Amino acid sequence: QVQLVESGGGAVQPGGSLRLSCVASGSIFSINAMGWYRQAPGKQRELVETITSGGSTNYADSVKGRFTISRDYAKKTVYLQMNSLKPEDTAVYYCNARAKPSRLSHEYGYWGQGTQVTVSS
Repeated sequence: QVQLVESGGGAVQPGGSLRLSCVASGSIFSINAMGWYRQAPGKQRELVETITSGGSTNYADSVKGRFTISRDYAKKTVYLQMNSLKPEDTAVYYCNARAKPSRLSHEYGYWGQGTQVTVSS
């Protein structure tokens, strides 16, 4: 089983910055993509930004130029640097990983418990 633990959420004023971290642990043979999704109250969960094992990224237009994803492959950790935060960025942010628990297993999607980000004056 693969576990994902997020950290770094909190409350910040508009224009501020936060850095989220997500560490993967457990039975892991390989990790393909890792990334971040978010869910605001009353809305569906949506993509924020992801990064593959090859370093390719995919992101939502709403965070372009403000959020940056990075990954430490050795530490099985993904980061999300969030700058110029806006009130509409307020949401629970979830870490996601596509991983194989063992060499012969299929690839599965795993989720963290989520971390709250609140942007308000």
